[in-house]
Amino acid sequence: MTTTNSVQFPGESGPSVPQQKAPSSTSTAPLRRQSTVRKIKEAAKSLLPAPLFLSLLHHKEIGRYPSLLRPTTFNEKILRKSLRPDPWFAELTDKLTVRKYVARVLGEEHVIPLLAAPDTFSKEVFDALPNSFVMKANHGSSYVEVVRDKSTRSFEELRELADHWLTLDFYKIAREKHYRQIEPRVFFEHLLLDKSGQIPADYKLHCFGGRSGRPTIYILVISDRFGSNTRGDIYDANWNHLDMAIGAYKPSAEPSPRPENLEAIRDAATRLCSDFDYVRVDLYAPDNQIYFGELTFTPGAGVLPFTPDKVDYEWGKLVPDAFLSARPPLPIPATQAA
Repeated sequence: MTTTNSVQFPGESGPSVPQQKAPSSTSTAPLRRQSTVRKIKEAAKSLLPAPLFLSLLHHKEIGRYPSLLRPTTFNEKILRKSLRPDPWFAELTDKLTVRKYVARVLGEEHVIPLLAAPDTFSKEVFDALPNSFVMKANHGSSYVEVVRDKSTRSFEELRELADHWLTLDFYKIAREKHYRQIEPRVFFEHLLLDKSGQIPADYKLHCFGGRSGRPTIYILVISDRFGSNTRGDIYDANWNHLDMAIGAYKPSAEPSPRPENLEAIRDAATRLCSDFDYVRVDLYAPDNQIYFGELTFTPGAGVLPFTPDKVDYEWGKLVPDAFLSARPPLPIPATQAA
């Protein structure tokens, strides 16, 4: 049977694209016809100019057509920036090349140890990996496979998944232009666990006006991301729980206790956002430590629903007008994956 999985934007549910697995011998004619129709629809969408494609996607996800000439909402500003990214977006969005920038700004100790970033994922690479690790791809979102016990996984299984990731063009999902410049690669990181053996929560800090030195910060916390009870809670910078939601994530029944290292989390985000008018800084903070996740300049590609909808307008006011302008390149050194 042909099955599909949805690729979601990191930490925030957004539009999805089907990933089709190879059909088995039990596939039926109706399913094959559905697959053909889907392929035709996807091919037709790929022919649309990016502004039209995104306007239609915005209407589908948000419920209204966007203003691209005079954007006012958060989504409209992010959407326009997806079409006109700054020149450094690709380098700092690439999950491999950004590591050197973060090491320089925040410190090497805050970068999750890199186990391998091979040109080719071979059996020799697999054999050299430790018993537990995380396999990722650098050129998109949700390309993450957690391996807790290598003895339960085969090289062939992981290579098939890695090869599949490398065939995917993340730009086609929501036309975020800077993703076209990222050369797809698979890499392997140390599996980050807290003292209880659990994968730590994602702290996704939306940072507005970082260049001012006093950014406005909202924190989206994604808990149990790889489990069966995934939740998304939003706090202000002082850890006041807010009655709102981003995407499809439901809030927890009870807010999480204030992290002991909240000040350190805010400080790390403030340092990482200091070169930008807006950026989402993703961090992990297990056991009073701080580890970098990623930088995201166009979260949800500008088609990310808010509940209530008025937050879209409120956050839009926080995005500086300078964010929409072409900015001179930052003094970011040329980076190469370690």
